[in-house]
Amino acid sequence: MNLTEAQAYLKLASARGARLGLARVNELVHRLGDPQNMLHVVHIAGTNGKGSVGAMLAAILHAAGIRTGHFASPALCSVNDYFRLNGAPVSDEALAEILTDIRQEAEQMTDLPTEFEILAAAAYLLFAREHCGIAVVECCMGGDTDCTNVITSPVLSIITNIRKDHCAFLGDSIAEIAAHKAGIIKPHCPALVGCRNPEALRVIDAYAEKMHAPLTHRAKIVTDAAYSLTGTVMETVGFGTLHLPLLGLYQPENAGLVLQAVSILRECGIPIPDAAVQDGLSACKWHGRFEMLQQSPVILFDGAHNPDGMRKTTDSLAHYFGRQKDLVFVIGVMADKEYQDYPALLKPLAAQIYTVTPENPRALAAQSLCSLFADAGIPASACGSVQDAVARACSHGQPVIGLGSLYLYPAFAKAVTALSGSAETI
Repeated sequence: MNLTEAQAYLKLASARGARLGLARVNELVHRLGDPQNMLHVVHIAGTNGKGSVGAMLAAILHAAGIRTGHFASPALCSVNDYFRLNGAPVSDEALAEILTDIRQEAEQMTDLPTEFEILAAAAYLLFAREHCGIAVVECCMGGDTDCTNVITSPVLSIITNIRKDHCAFLGDSIAEIAAHKAGIIKPHCPALVGCRNPEALRVIDAYAEKMHAPLTHRAKIVTDAAYSLTGTVMETVGFGTLHLPLLGLYQPENAGLVLQAVSILRECGIPIPDAAVQDGLSACKWHGRFEMLQQSPVILFDGAHNPDGMRKTTDSLAHYFGRQKDLVFVIGVMADKEYQDYPALLKPLAAQIYTVTPENPRALAAQSLCSLFADAGIPASACGSVQDAVARACSHGQPVIGLGSLYLYPAFAKAVTALSGSAETI
C-alpha cells in the first residue's frame, strides 16, 4: 500500500467503532512478533495533560541523545502525526510500509481490529524497527483496556490526573475512571501519579500496592513561574531555572510531573543530563494546545475539550489578556462532550463568538452551539465553514482564539495560514 491506500484502510477500520478490550490487539501484536516487548516504554494515561507531559518528556529524552519514539492521539493534520521519531512525524513511506505489514496480519484475524488497535500496533512495530531507545506512548482512552496497554514491563507508568470524561466507556464516578487509569500500572514497575483527588488516589494507591509497584506521588517541583506570550520561565527544585515555550498557566504543573519522571528514569539507569532537561524543554513543541499560531495580531488555538480543560484555558486567557471581553472566539465541539458550562466560563472574556461544526461525525451542529451562547447573552453567530468563521473573527482586529475539539485544529490552522499574508506567523 501507499499512504493514500493505507489511510483508506484505516478509514475502513474506523467504521468498526471504539471497542475497548485487549483480546484483538494482543492477537495482532503477537502476530507481528510482539514488538512492544522489544522496547523501553514510558506509558502515560490521564484525563488531561498527558499529551503535554508526553511531548515534554520525549523532547528531553531526544535532547539526551536517546532515539525516542512518541505515540499520541488524536492526529491533528495527517495520520503521520500519531507517530514521532526524535520529534519529527514519521515519513509517508515508513508508515505505509508498517501499515501494509499490519494489514496482512490483521485481515487474517476472525475478530478484525479497530482503527486505534491498528494504530497502537503500528506504533510499537515502527518504534521497534527504528531501534528506539525509549518509546513514550500515550493511552488513547482509559488505561486497563486501552489498545496501547499490551506492554508487560514499562520502564515507567505515568497517570497525569483524573477527571470525568468518556463516561460512556469509563464510568460515571471518579473511582471508576481511576480504576481504568490505574490499569497501566504493572507488577514491580515504577509508577508516577499526578492527580490530587483523594478518591482517585485511594484507588490508584490500592492498585499499585496490589501490583507491588513503587508509586511516586506528585511533589512540588516548580516553585515559581513567570508567564508571557513568549513562554514560561520556571524556578524548580533540583533543576534550576527552566524555560518552556508552551503557553498556559497549567503547563508548569505538567512540567513538574515531567521533572519527577526524569528523576525516576535516572534511578532506572537512563542517562539524562541536566543540559538535556534544559534543552529539551526549551525546544518542546505541542501543536493544538494553547498554541500561538500568529503573533501580530494574536491568534491562538487550544484544544480544550472537557470542562476541566476549558476552565484551565479560560483562567489562562484571563491571565494573558484580562477579563475585558475583548477576545473573539471560533468554537467547535463534539456533541458527546460536556459543553453546557462553556457560556458561563467564556462570558467574562468574549466580545464575539463564531461557532462552527468540526469535521467529525460526532460534531455538534454550529447552530446548536450558537444558540447555547446566545441564550446566555453572548454575541454569537453560526458559520457555514471554519474559513468563514476565522475571516470574520479576524476582521474585529482583536485577539482571536480557536477553541474546542482538536478535530477543529486542521481547518482552523489552514484558515489562519490562508489569511496571514505578510503577518508574522509562528
